[in-house]
Amino acid sequence: MRSPQAVVLTGGRVYDGDRTRPDTAVWIDAAGTIAGVGGTEEVLAAARAADPSVGVVDLDGAVVAPGLVNMHVHLGLGLPGPLEDAVSSADPAELVLLMADSARRTLHAGVTTVRLVGETRYADFALRKAIDLGAVDGPHIYTAGHALCCTGGHGHGADGLEADGADGFRRATREQIRAGADLIKVCVSGGIAGEHEQIHTPQLTDEEMEAVISTAHDWGRKVTAHAGPSDTIARAVRLGLDCVEHGYQMTRELTDLMAAHGVWYVPTITVSRCKEFFEANRVPQWMMDRALAAGPAHWRSLQNAIASGVTIAMGSDMPPFAPFDGTTATVREMEFMAEAGMTPLEVMRSATERPAEWLGSELFGRVEVGRRADLVVMAEDPVADISALRGIDAVLKGGVLHRDDLSRFAGVVVR
Repeated sequence: MRSPQAVVLTGGRVYDGDRTRPDTAVWIDAAGTIAGVGGTEEVLAAARAADPSVGVVDLDGAVVAPGLVNMHVHLGLGLPGPLEDAVSSADPAELVLLMADSARRTLHAGVTTVRLVGETRYADFALRKAIDLGAVDGPHIYTAGHALCCTGGHGHGADGLEADGADGFRRATREQIRAGADLIKVCVSGGIAGEHEQIHTPQLTDEEMEAVISTAHDWGRKVTAHAGPSDTIARAVRLGLDCVEHGYQMTRELTDLMAAHGVWYVPTITVSRCKEFFEANRVPQWMMDRALAAGPAHWRSLQNAIASGVTIAMGSDMPPFAPFDGTTATVREMEFMAEAGMTPLEVMRSATERPAEWLGSELFGRVEVGRRADLVVMAEDPVADISALRGIDAVLKGGVLHRDDLSRFAGVVVR
């Protein structure tokens, strides 16, 4: 495990969660924590007083922003087809290695924290431990463990843990918490990746949903739901659900209800418009047809959520690093959110401070003193144009440099 290097970033602009501030320095201490943000002379003086050997990096006008947070990730993605075959045929060691490669690529794409919403065989917990120990490069992980589904429900045979009845779902919820889950994911309707279901198929009774939500809340965990149709989502919202994933068919009436109840939304809008990704990974035609056909209603769902004032967090569902429309799935997701009507500032917040809030952490999400130095660097300002994120050229996690395309950090070792 390599330790961070104390360094002051000068000559740059800093996105601080509210705006992009010109001529702002950032001091990263030897613990990988942001120790100072402000005017160059003031920050440099404080840094050198604390550590005379502190390094200095001139960013020449580049923008520093918090590392991105992707709130809908499957590091062991097992979509029907070759991806599912690779995951299902892997033994536990091979599975963790496959996921570790995905984790490394995710970090290099500028995503420094992920929320995993369904992995198989508890490999995510082993990977999280390895990353935390510094044995493997990857983002900080918050994980749900297995997604919970009914017998034959969405995700069964992949990342879903099957249960039935209120008692069965209580036990399944407790099993994830016992393994170390940070949150609970439950599949309350069909989706695009289940052959014997439709998006609008309701899959849990009110008693089953209530059992998951109340048990998770008793243990201090939030619950997010894979969900498609408005009527099913409305039932879950009234039972105390914390967040909706996908929301393929959400009416304005439903999004108003979500806003009133403080229920968050992770749109994953890319998954209903990523034909090239499906083709490259040879998913079955039935799945591609269903996903792409869901696109128009899915887009209206996102726009309804924006109009209702639902709090939105960014999540791609596609691998965060996956090539898509000339960039990564993460950045393309954010561009779609802007195209749907969110301002660039709102989109940036959806991928930085908002996820930190939902996950209950003040360790990341903003460039401010006391937070981890999880940072990305790019030439242009994403608050002016979210597509500036296509130009990410440097990534730091906890002050450790993992990517430096333009050698901005000359003399700082890249891991």
